[in-house]
Formats: sequence, structure tokens, C-alpha cells
Amino acid sequence: MSTTPTNLIDFLVNQANGVKGLADLNLPNVPPQYFQPIQARLNKSKIIPQDSEQSIPIIDFTNWDDPEVQDSIFSAATNWGFFQIVNHGIPINLLDDLKASVHRFFELPVKVKKSVKENSPPEVVRLGTSFSPHAESVLEWKDYLQLVYASVETIHSYWPAVCKDEALEYMKHAEAFIRKLLKVLLKKLNVNELDKEREQTLMGAMILSFNYYPACPEPELVAGVCPHSDISSITVLLQDGIGGLYVRDKDGNSWINVPPVNGALVINIGDVLQIMSNGRYKSIEHRVVANRNKTRISMPIFVNPTPDSVIGPLPEMLENGDEPQYKQVVFSDYFKYFFSKGHDGKKTIEFAKI
Repeated sequence: MSTTPTNLIDFLVNQANGVKGLADLNLPNVPPQYFQPIQARLNKSKIIPQDSEQSIPIIDFTNWDDPEVQDSIFSAATNWGFFQIVNHGIPINLLDDLKASVHRFFELPVKVKKSVKENSPPEVVRLGTSFSPHAESVLEWKDYLQLVYASVETIHSYWPAVCKDEALEYMKHAEAFIRKLLKVLLKKLNVNELDKEREQTLMGAMILSFNYYPACPEPELVAGVCPHSDISSITVLLQDGIGGLYVRDKDGNSWINVPPVNGALVINIGDVLQIMSNGRYKSIEHRVVANRNKTRISMPIFVNPTPDSVIGPLPEMLENGDEPQYKQVVFSDYFKYFFSKGHDGKKTIEFAKI
């Protein structure tokens, strides 16, 4: 019978086995390093039933410049912080190709993945496991490959061949969609033009992440991802059909499932847009649960400012004499603070509060 490797972090991180390597050992039990404290586990009684009134809005983006569509996006960003978008203009077959390429990458032999990890500049490609394995007290049941959207030359040099074409094609389409969506979100904050400077601040650094959650023998004990809000401007997530994403509801006590909708993209507001909107838009905590029988994948695009961007409430948000709730912070400082600890709900935003 297989046993847990003696030096787990070395096995997961340095040898690049990740949690997939652990799952492939067919262990009957999860190593204790993954056990969530009881109070942190998802309590079934705190999950809001699917058929209740409280479900994340689904918005048709076909006529994205229609005022009614824009109002529904504004309402979702203000009240929920999460929504799903259908008819976003990205071809469905491209989404399917991307999902297939994620499975192909994670099913590569370990030595190939290890070579990706060791021979890629971290500012372009990062292969990792959990969230911040050297800083967190409990590990998350997840591996990831992060592809930083850079120049085409850099992408062709470093993104892994097994998924490069699909990822690049997806990002080209997604970039056009993201620009439209940010225009709508900003318009509702009295910003009528997405000029080059604002564009750099909102979407100057985009990262496509492949998240891989292997089937888990004891899913009730672990977290795929612990509760947190994203530090992006927005996050654009493609999920597969397995499900497992939960969002904190408005009373802060319960969790709402975000069911997979075929062809939809899940959008969530990140801390950056909460700060820039001076609290008008909300970045909401969310979490992922593991699955006993199936491997789940998801592909978020973290739409981030450039590292040297300064984030603070937009001048347009303070024109009516509103007091700023947040100070001006350099995004790279905010980013470093987020990764210096384990996931801890909404605590990162305190870093920017006045």
C-alpha cells in the first residue's frame, strides 16, 4: 500500500509532483497537512439551496452596449460581486479546446512538468501547488499552471507546447471581451473613457491560470481553495461541468453554489475594483470544494494592474464630496502582502483601508 512521502513539501513542490502526484499514489486517506480545522470546513447546513431566490445572476452579453444589459451588470457587480455571462463572443469550441489542453498539461509525465517549472522564467510561467505552501498553515488540494499574457515572442518561447496554442487563442478573444466589460463597469462609475493609462491600471497584467483539483479520497476534510477574495480588478473564470465553486452570500453566513452553465464565464469583482470604486463594487469571498470521484479544472484569468500601478479611489467617485475609504497603494505591495500568508477571507483589503 502506498504511503505519504516523508518530506511532503519536497515531494509536492521541489519534485513538482503536486497534489496530482499525491492523488496518483491512491492513498486511502488525505495527509494531515491538508486537514482544514473543523470550523473552516464547508458546513452543509450553510449552503443555500439551488432553487432559492439567491442565485448568482446570469447575463446575456449579446447586446452589451444596450443600457438594460449594462444596468444588469452594474446591479450584479454592486449587489453580488459575482455574475455569469453567456453569449460573450468567445467561440464555444475554443473553450472546449482550452479545457482539453489543461488536462493534457497536467497528465504529462512529472519529469516534463518539472522541466517546465525549472526552465521557465517565473514572470512568464509558474507551476505550483496549493496557494502559498511555505506560508500557509494548511495546504489546499489544488495544482496550478500560471501563464502570464506577454508578448507573442515570449509566449512562443516559454508557454508549454502542449497547451500554448489553445491558451493564446483563448486570451486573444478574452482580451477583447474583458475590455468591453471593463468599459461597462467603469461607465457606471462615471468614467466615460478607458484611456491607455486607465487600461494599464485595470488590465495591464493578465494571468491565465489552469487550476487542477484531483479527485480526493476525503473531500469533506480539505479545501480546494480556502475562502478569499481575489486581488484582481476582475476575474474571468471558465469552469468545467463538475462544479464546486461557492460564493459567500450577503448576510455573510451562508454559501451559494455557482453552478456550471455550459459556455458561460463566471465574472467576479476583485479588490482592485472595490478600492477604485470606493466600495461601490464588492469583491466577495469564494471557495472551492474538492470532489470525491472526479478531477475538476477551472481556468481563471486574473485581470490585474501592472505591478507599478497606484490603486486608489477613482477621482470620479469622490466628485460628490464622498470621503475616500481607501488610501493609494502600489499594486505590487498589495500583491506581495496577499501572497505572504495563507488565504484569509477578506483580510487583505484592510491593507488599503484608511
